[in-house]
Amino acid sequence: MTSITKLTEKYIDSHPSIKDCLKKDLINYSKLSRLIAEDFDEKNINFEAILIASRRFQEKLKKSPILEDKIISFLKNSELDIKNKVVVTIIDKLVYPGSLIDFEKEIKKNKDIFFSIEGTGGIILITSEKYLPKLKKLFKSSIIKIRQNLVMIIIKCSKELENTPGISAFLYSKFGENGVNIVETMSCWTDNIFIIDEKDLTRTMEFLKF
Repeated sequence: MTSITKLTEKYIDSHPSIKDCLKKDLINYSKLSRLIAEDFDEKNINFEAILIASRRFQEKLKKSPILEDKIISFLKNSELDIKNKVVVTIIDKLVYPGSLIDFEKEIKKNKDIFFSIEGTGGIILITSEKYLPKLKKLFKSSIIKIRQNLVMIIIKCSKELENTPGISAFLYSKFGENGVNIVETMSCWTDNIFIIDEKDLTRTMEFLKF
């Protein structure tokens, strides 16, 4: 049987928000211990042992910086770039690749946004709404779904992003906590890119102030 200490530390490690609260002394140990006990598959778990393990683990955690504080400090130096009138189109994977390449070349020649993501069920094209008429003409019956009235938010970070764990998870949690649905998302080196409904932009800008 895995020791209570290891099981407890594993649980806390997999829940960053609990870990940060432990570091800040914001945890009710009895409630936390009951929560961990409910998550264990093993029978006859010793509640007191979990509580003791949690307190001991807190002492270890206090020696390391609080993850959330480190992430927020990092994001304070980031830049936001917003692009409106964005359209997301899902097309069939069997579409003729030459047409897709020509379409991309035209948009990039105009220095407009274009992203292409290939998944298991289709190809997602992200670009400006002004190209929608041509997109419909080119791909016709290959179009599976079109979403309009979207905005793209690009969070531009420094190169240290590569060595700072938890940035993406922290940002995703912010959208979830504030009830904002992410239509599409991607990352490219120092950029975290989110596409949301235009109606959610004001609310999003509020919780992305660091």
